[in-house]
Amino acid sequence: MTDSRDLLKQIEEARRAVLDEGRPDAVEKRRKFDMQTARERIAALVDDGKFTEFGSLVQPHRDNELNKDLVAPADGIITGTGEIGGRPINVVSHDYTVHGGSSGKVGGLKLARAVTRSIERGMPLVMLLEGGGHRIQDGMNAAHFAGASPVFQNMARTSGWIPTVAAMMGQGFAGPTNYSALSDFVVMVRGKATMGMAGPALVKAGTGVDISKEELGGAKLQAERQGIADLAVDSEAECLTAAAKFLSYLPSNARAPLPVTLCDDPADRRDDSLFDLVPADSRKVYDVRKVIKVIADRDSVFELKPGFAGNIVTAFARLDGLPVGFVANQTMRKGGILDTPACEKAAHFIALCDAFGLPLVFLVDVPGFSIGPTAEESGLGRRSGRLFYEIGIATVPRASIVLRKGYGGGYYAMCGGRSFEADAAFAWPTAEICAMSIEGAVDVAFKRDYQNADDPAAKRQAMIDRIKTQTAALGAAKDFGVDEIIDPRDTRALLIETFNTTPRRKPDRNPPRYRAISPI
Repeated sequence: MTDSRDLLKQIEEARRAVLDEGRPDAVEKRRKFDMQTARERIAALVDDGKFTEFGSLVQPHRDNELNKDLVAPADGIITGTGEIGGRPINVVSHDYTVHGGSSGKVGGLKLARAVTRSIERGMPLVMLLEGGGHRIQDGMNAAHFAGASPVFQNMARTSGWIPTVAAMMGQGFAGPTNYSALSDFVVMVRGKATMGMAGPALVKAGTGVDISKEELGGAKLQAERQGIADLAVDSEAECLTAAAKFLSYLPSNARAPLPVTLCDDPADRRDDSLFDLVPADSRKVYDVRKVIKVIADRDSVFELKPGFAGNIVTAFARLDGLPVGFVANQTMRKGGILDTPACEKAAHFIALCDAFGLPLVFLVDVPGFSIGPTAEESGLGRRSGRLFYEIGIATVPRASIVLRKGYGGGYYAMCGGRSFEADAAFAWPTAEICAMSIEGAVDVAFKRDYQNADDPAAKRQAMIDRIKTQTAALGAAKDFGVDEIIDPRDTRALLIETFNTTPRRKPDRNPPRYRAISPI
């Protein structure tokens, strides 16, 4: 008679058959492309021995002529719980060796369950994606497909509640792209990962266009031109490290405390290099990334979307161990102007920080919004509205520091002065704050005056010099437009003091609405 031990042995044998050790041919295929298996990726991501798989023994759905003989271990999707840095997470990993990582009916149920488990338990969700979307063998049957999947609704419910990460490890057209678009952080492996609504074969069949995977949806396109990906890296190891690092700045869910770390970098550290990093001459460019690194805790800066909209920098960092978000104009690119991509990038980052309770620091050196036909055709009017909107509804502490230029609407959009009730509104001695560029203002309002002068150029320059005395930092302080003009070396200490003494959330003063409507 069969006893429990015999039954357990049978189960264990069945499980070994679907694990990597029972599928050497599949593992070897991965090695040929210098890629890991789905389970190896999980093992590399989570703490040693801290993964419990669910659904390892499922079989694919077999209900029609196309799938009746289908062999699909675990139905191509590995799901389970693990830990990163001792913190629980849920993991989903596509198995590309199973019908190209496509999602069948049962695999879809596993994915939906993983998302639901994350929502119910308030645990971050990490998806290691590589696959071709819905499996054709299942999808070409109305009895299955007509009911659709709750995955997308569930993914929408994760927004603002738990951090979600999409690590695109290989080909990821269709479904994986949609999952990525709904995630908080997307990282891609250069040369291997792709994203898009359809792969080259379907594009060729549907449109007649012959295009490569890289051209259609490679990391360069998605991370640098489209901004869908937050980061592009060179290897799977870097991809998994980036996913873990992103999560290290965020709480497990919106109601959990921020992960404050021990810090040996003195809160009152002063650095004379700030005087040299930011030239007093507003026409000279500088790298604001270096400013952030000096202000923040040593080695704590993690930039998001570094290849996209380079005229604005968005980065996680720590101040005395506290995770914060930096939004900074980058003068090295387009003078730090706010155009449509910059507004989109900044608005999304502000929403992310606000959702999970990270205080915001705005480093202001902005000549204003982009102008002209190209700006208007890009929809900047509405995209800039999204930036105002996200700052306006944010509930986390905010601090703004005007480094140099604070011109026009861009000054408002960077939380300058009293525009959005910043908890600290500072300016450096190099600040210039006014409605538009000084030179532009002279040319628009006083052109006739200097053109009729004996020496038009000298007259124009005299007007510029006179207005500069009115737009300088001291002028901003006279009517309490900013809280204080500060020594740049005190920036770090003052930010730490501000966030240490400010409630983590502002009280809700919204009218009794059901929801706000984003401009886009």
